[in-house]
Amino acid sequence: GQEKLNCNPKKENGSHVVLCELGNPMKAGARITVGMELSVSGLEDMGDAITFHLQLRSKNSPSSTNTSVTVTVPVEAEAVMELRGNSLPAITVLPTSWHRVEGSRRPEDHGIRVEHIYELHNKGPSTVSGASLRLAVPTQLGGRTLLYLMELGTEGGMKCTNLPPLNPEEV
Repeated sequence: GQEKLNCNPKKENGSHVVLCELGNPMKAGARITVGMELSVSGLEDMGDAITFHLQLRSKNSPSSTNTSVTVTVPVEAEAVMELRGNSLPAITVLPTSWHRVEGSRRPEDHGIRVEHIYELHNKGPSTVSGASLRLAVPTQLGGRTLLYLMELGTEGGMKCTNLPPLNPEEV
């Protein structure tokens, strides 16, 4: 029949040990099957696997057979990332009579200001580190300026690399 094991966590020789009582007394030649479910936290820095060393010990006379086994379990972190974006204003229409003023240093002479905001959210269940977001911004279309990038800002400790030229005409 199925019985719930009585298990107790301990520290032994610098290792975390879980001792489980399988039965006392146990009949000679008895065969048992044990299924264990372990909940381990803090695996973010464990690499790609965790190893458990399992050993069967008896309080009776020592056995000459090798009763230890090593089990390696792969660790896979799972996180669902969500990218949200918004443009302010949401819709921009230039009048057909509008023309860019060459040589002007006033931003309004170069077009309508549009702010693009991108938010990268981790919906879990694991934490994320070392994430990379590549954002390609079309600045030219048919040899003409499509978007003129004025500035770039980040929040939350993010770093930007391979920046496109920002405000090259010093508007």
